Amino acid sequence: MPPRDGTSSRRTTIYDLAETAGTSPSAVSSVLNGSWKKRRISQKLAEKIMRVAEEQGYSVNIQASVLRREKSNIIGMLIPKYDNRYFGAIAEQFETMARARGLFPVITCTQRDPDLEIAAAKELLSYQVDCLIATGATDPDRISALCSAAGVQTINLDLPGTKAPSVISDNFAGARDLASLILDHQRTPSAPLLFIGGRESDHNTRERVRGFVAAHEDRGMSVSSNLILTCGYAADKAEAALMAFDGPVPRGLFVNSTITLEGVMRWLYRQSREARAAIRYGCFDWDPFAALLPANVGMARQDVVSMLELAFRLLDAEPDTVSSQQVPCVLTCLV
Repeated sequence: MPPRDGTSSRRTTIYDLAETAGTSPSAVSSVLNGSWKKRRISQKLAEKIMRVAEEQGYSVNIQASVLRREKSNIIGMLIPKYDNRYFGAIAEQFETMARARGLFPVITCTQRDPDLEIAAAKELLSYQVDCLIATGATDPDRISALCSAAGVQTINLDLPGTKAPSVISDNFAGARDLASLILDHQRTPSAPLLFIGGRESDHNTRERVRGFVAAHEDRGMSVSSNLILTCGYAADKAEAALMAFDGPVPRGLFVNSTITLEGVMRWLYRQSREARAAIRYGCFDWDPFAALLPANVGMARQDVVSMLELAFRLLDAEPDTVSSQQVPCVLTCLV
């Protein structure tokens, strides 16, 4: 049924645009798909066609136009969460860098769900993405295998895989340096720290635990297993793990995420004023507001810009199925 105002419900086509602009449908098509310079269409005509298209509310059918081109210039990213500044910064920088290279970025959040990761990767492949960056994926090799079968290049970011190049932070060195900083500034220098947050099955957590233990060993100190609480990243889980901790209140904490830090703060303010005053902690990852907390002695900031610059360089290079490149973290002392 046509609209009551008498206008047609038929969608605008390139033939309609050509008639309005006073040119050919092929010229309109060339302008809309970006090949007009190769056909020596004038800038003036191109601008006129784009203006007419905008006035007519015309949008390019992406999937149809992709099928007519060798490359789509679409680059996809899977990201696990938007709930901290680290992943938010990755998404923002990825969009900026992709557009600067003439690429159209598409980002989808997969909630650390391996099935959702595969479903999202399949959807992006249906749009003929030229490449896919899998950020913090729970099963990066499964994603890489799917993309490889479709002839699409992949890069693993934040968490490594074995079937595609990976760009990750140097989690071991960052954690060792942060733990050492906390040990330097806690009120009881001879007492070991407590590690809180992350997942034992997670590569980054394992490397941070290794660096945490190494910092203690450098001082001739040992760390018992009950001082490593890999309870997950969520704030609620961190708070519950600290509440259930069977031991004296720790004097130094290594917090394995700004997400986890929220739960640590809830637990901290359940303690007496005297106990709170005696505790010092540091956090792996950066948040400018968390940096203002009085008991926070330092933060290990992951270098998002350098990681993404390296990822884009790898996309332009010859495929390497085994390399894993590490980017140093930036340690910020807050005392």
